[in-house]
Amino acid sequence: MLKVHDLHPWGLAPGEARAVQRRLATEVVAEDRLGAITRVAGGDVGFPRRGEQEMARAAAVLLSYPDLAPLGESLIEEPVRYPYIPGLLSFRETPAVVAALQGLPAPPDLLMVDGHGRAHPRRFGIACHLGLVLDLPTLGCAKSPLVGHYDQPADAVGAWTPLVDHGEVIGAALRTRPGVKPVFVSVGHRVSLETAIKLVLACGRGVRLPEPTRLADALASGRTIAARARLAQERLL
Repeated sequence: MLKVHDLHPWGLAPGEARAVQRRLATEVVAEDRLGAITRVAGGDVGFPRRGEQEMARAAAVLLSYPDLAPLGESLIEEPVRYPYIPGLLSFRETPAVVAALQGLPAPPDLLMVDGHGRAHPRRFGIACHLGLVLDLPTLGCAKSPLVGHYDQPADAVGAWTPLVDHGEVIGAALRTRPGVKPVFVSVGHRVSLETAIKLVLACGRGVRLPEPTRLADALASGRTIAARARLAQERLL
């Protein structure tokens, strides 16, 4: 059972929320403090509307590691608790992802999030937020950069270049498949950047996104189990 740490109120004003991000960013552990990994989870959130109400549709999938066999999945919908404010998306998404993770049949040893960790203007994206709230080894793997600059990595699986902001390496642009755009990997909590890169590659299945976040994205997007199984087989997700 996951233990959830009550770090702050969730309904903070934007200025207060940014102050919390700056404070908690100093508590992120950017080095390896993780044990044996036998289960890895992926998490993602979508925002469908139900009439006039915007909902947070959070998905979590649990896979064995390293073979990535499915162990369980969880999907929850709840009313959105926080407005859309760039840079504060973790206040909008974290509570729903935590609720979805609590519905998994077993706790993960590692969490991969479709989003950023240290690669954030205040070095505290959703992967960091979830990592501290759950005290869980966590990394972010995003489809596009939020902040910073990078050189294109070589067009080979495993090639990467630093993502840099104001002279600080905050993540990596990682090539997971030749001929497609890189993904952007960053530290969430208790995982070094080098290990985060290796874990994203280890969870690849020949497509751009690692399997945990790829399947969580499909589940959060509302695809049926049958459709996800078919698309996974065809490697089209």
